[in-house]
Amino acid sequence: MKRFNTTGPCFPDEHYMLNAEDRLDVRGLIEQGQYFVIYAARQSGKTTLLKSLEQSINTSQLYYALYCSLEAVQSFPEPERGIPQIFNCITSAIKISGLPLKGSLGEIAASVDKNDSAVAIKELFHALCAKLNKPLVVFFDEADCLSEGTLVTFLRQLRDGYINRKQASFIHSLALVGMRSASPFNIVRTALTLHNFTRAEIAQLYSQHTEATGQIFEPGAIDKVHWWTNGQPWLVNAIALEAIENELSYDYAKLVTADMVEDAVQAIVLRRDVHIDSLLERLNEPRVRKVIEPVILGFAERIDYMSDDFMYCLNLGLIAIEDGQVVAGNRTYGEVFIRTLSFSTQFALQSSIKPVWALPDRIDMTGLLKAFQQFWRENSEIWIEKYEYKEAAPHLVLQAFLQRVINGGGDILREYASGRRRFDLCVLYAGKKYPLELKLKHSAKTEPEGLEQLGAYMDTMGEREGWLVIFDRSTDTPWENKLYWKTIATTQGTIHVVGC
Repeated sequence: MKRFNTTGPCFPDEHYMLNAEDRLDVRGLIEQGQYFVIYAARQSGKTTLLKSLEQSINTSQLYYALYCSLEAVQSFPEPERGIPQIFNCITSAIKISGLPLKGSLGEIAASVDKNDSAVAIKELFHALCAKLNKPLVVFFDEADCLSEGTLVTFLRQLRDGYINRKQASFIHSLALVGMRSASPFNIVRTALTLHNFTRAEIAQLYSQHTEATGQIFEPGAIDKVHWWTNGQPWLVNAIALEAIENELSYDYAKLVTADMVEDAVQAIVLRRDVHIDSLLERLNEPRVRKVIEPVILGFAERIDYMSDDFMYCLNLGLIAIEDGQVVAGNRTYGEVFIRTLSFSTQFALQSSIKPVWALPDRIDMTGLLKAFQQFWRENSEIWIEKYEYKEAAPHLVLQAFLQRVINGGGDILREYASGRRRFDLCVLYAGKKYPLELKLKHSAKTEPEGLEQLGAYMDTMGEREGWLVIFDRSTDTPWENKLYWKTIATTQGTIHVVGC
């Protein structure tokens, strides 16, 4: 029986999957003999697409196709070492492909000196294409693993072969595939990307499981999957797998519900599957912190949209642009950002903070935040120093504090508000909602802005009470002035202003 796949490329006979070639049509570029780039975030379906194209092209009458991964060359930036490694990758791929050569692969490889880093790749393809009776299409996967001299030397040889392919047999059409859209490869016709699944495509994917087993995903569950994932393919598959395998133990008679999707997301985040773990490693990179910290704080104006750091995060799928604003790539990633960056604090608070404000039927939010004010006065300097994301540390420590209190009994709904200098969250507990807004004090306008913004958020949540937490990071303001509590009646309801 087929299954949802979270471990490598999908195969039609083993996995539920959308038609890979329907997601990105490159046949026109191949027919025109173009060289092009395909880029998308990790585990978006790139390799699935390439393997599908390789198979379908090789069963056609027009071309031969060769898939070759360059991942093994990542540790060889010097061309003297890197080019022979690429040569080995290509010959290994040819051997696996079973291309019908006129002569043996050994003879072709022996005709080229793989240690001549200036021409080895070009000469190998000259020799290979001369031994084929149809034009060759090549897909270089993980091409962005190449760097420095190896990358430049490799691209120069492809360019030379491309320019002179009328005089000497060479690759007909070629794709460089990876996570980056930028390329110094100046003969590239275009750069294409694989987009996330739409809500309709998620439903189409899940319907394959329904047809095979009879198990139904209720419409609310599909809506919730799209809400949490923004259609990111690995997450879409992982949530379905978690719900079916771990929550329902393959009991196909039971519906997959929206609540099960919520539980599946939290399990995936906490379990730190390989996909999530690789995401976490990126958060420690300084270039990623320069982008993600302003996103957390809502200071989008601090992000240089033309910078390589911004494009790096965008290409990795860590961030996305929605309605002109920079946000987390999807809500699951946004949850990962906060839960990961605040995890050590939450763990450390287990022994010192008791969840006495979590009552059977409600959260004593006023008591909780007043206790946090005192905690912040006594411990802020210590905790801020522990964070790489120092400016976002107040937000992270408060969310760790909240998470510690509600663990096992509630959830936190987080809303990134890029460009609006705030972070909205809503504590969900015992069927009740507690909307909060977190802000760093930047001027006298901070409080009135916060009141207006939180009022709008309360309307969205359908609540008449909210808490505006304002952190004052100035060093010349005494704690007696930083810590205050004001309760204000507004047209949207009661707002408690909590100074920290």
